[in-house]
Amino acid sequence: MDGHAKPQQNRGLTAIDAVSALLTILLIVQMWLLSATLDNYLAGHTDAVLPAAIISGLIFVSCFALYRFVREVDKSARG
Repeated sequence: MDGHAKPQQNRGLTAIDAVSALLTILLIVQMWLLSATLDNYLAGHTDAVLPAAIISGLIFVSCFALYRFVREVDKSARG
């Protein structure tokens, strides 16, 4: 029975590693978006604020969905 539990745990850890890498990339993009939008806003270009806020919200929702996915994978891997 232990031989069957190991591959499932390894699949869970692989999925968690992949999601962690994707989360890192998404958060870096979100920080870049914030800094670029703030730079444009302070320069007087206010037309980019709303699209950046919408995209930032979508990135947040994506990160939250990935977090929920990791929780489910962790629960199933632990049994």
